[in-house]
Amino acid sequence: MRRIGITGHRFIPEGAGGHIRARLREALHGHEGTLEAYSSLAVGADQIFADVALSCGAELTAVIPSGDYADGFTEPAELARFQELRGRATREVRLAFPHSTDEAYYAAGAYIADNCDRLFAVWDGCPARGLGGTADIVHYARGRGTPVTVIWREGLKRP
Repeated sequence: MRRIGITGHRFIPEGAGGHIRARLREALHGHEGTLEAYSSLAVGADQIFADVALSCGAELTAVIPSGDYADGFTEPAELARFQELRGRATREVRLAFPHSTDEAYYAAGAYIADNCDRLFAVWDGCPARGLGGTADIVHYARGRGTPVTVIWREGLKRP
């Protein structure tokens, strides 16, 4: 079984979702054997990745950073999407953090990097805006030798 994971921005520029979805589909489509996809199911890159991975036949492992993680989904549609993807997960890993903090997010990203054979990063190449941001997890994964595939369209600016 090949294990793949995601780190990426929550806020995707308007019009970039199709490009990101297509690039992920290209990377996953036609893969020989079973895929296990690791995602924290956050809005943005995590949910796009989970959706594409499931449509390509992967088994989804939801990595839940904290006990109150679902409370961070402030829009009803965002929470519904999180719950729908969580319900489709084959496995769930719940980290021991009681509350959603930067440390919990970093730990979830590190867990994903530690448990995958390749990390996909929907990343604009800019520094993280807080501990546990995309740049932090890319740096962590590269430091431990996990291959990272960056997906971003040149010229796009993140909101």
